[in-house]
Amino acid sequence: MAHSEGKYADFEGLRERALALRRAGLSRRQIRDRLHVDNNDILNRLLEGEPPPEWTKRPNAKDDLRDRARELRLQGWTYDQIQVELGCSKSSISLWVRDLPKPERRDSAEQARLAGRKRWEHELAVREERRQQTKAAATAEIGELSDRDLFMVGVALYWAEGGKDKPYARRESVTFVNSDPGMIEIFLAWLDLLGVERERLRYSVMIHESADTSAAEAYWAGLVGADRSAFYKTTLKKHNPKTVRKNTGDSYRGCLAVRVLKGSDLYRRIEGWWYGIVGAARHVDLQNQT
Repeated sequence: MAHSEGKYADFEGLRERALALRRAGLSRRQIRDRLHVDNNDILNRLLEGEPPPEWTKRPNAKDDLRDRARELRLQGWTYDQIQVELGCSKSSISLWVRDLPKPERRDSAEQARLAGRKRWEHELAVREERRQQTKAAATAEIGELSDRDLFMVGVALYWAEGGKDKPYARRESVTFVNSDPGMIEIFLAWLDLLGVERERLRYSVMIHESADTSAAEAYWAGLVGADRSAFYKTTLKKHNPKTVRKNTGDSYRGCLAVRVLKGSDLYRRIEGWWYGIVGAARHVDLQNQT
């Protein structure tokens, strides 16, 4: 008796906790198990005057708990985990799920593999976060582009990716082909800087025949802001069944070719600009060596 009195000495404090749990929707059994009150008379006094939650009045309230306990057991939960989740006693859980197969215990090797996989997934997440932070910091370093910045970028971009004249095939024309939307946008901004009117531009899509051609054409037309009349017929690349293509899915839109009409003079200037950049770089390199 002395033990019981000591256990419930702070009756008012215990009652406040019991009432809070009751108002939170817990059943008598859940409150009893949560507060470790094993005396029904004490429990009645703790909850005196506080009506039970509506769900405990339903005739199938215990059936709901039973069904949920069985569902969790089939998912491999232990008695302890189900008890914490549902607030039921282990004896009730045992009665409800005793006909179900016991969850299979994983052997130590499998547990080690699972632990290793979780560690690796965590490491990948950390690496990805670092990658994104590095990219974001580098993006912020660029700031605004001056006209000269854009001019120099455009010259180098064209000489790397654009069509070039060859001694054996004179093609002094301006044609830029790329699958990266960002590259296309920079190239168009560069042409705007040079004063090339958009009316002088013609476009054509180059894409695998097995791709969604119509979607690709609509995407590129929207990106460059041009009417479909400015587009030549799409070039379809024959699919080789012996190769496994990785550029598939909704994000694959092929390449866009941008051509400048009457662009021979512009091409000669681009070539001259490029050689000027090369010469200036060589001069800087010689200065650094002295």
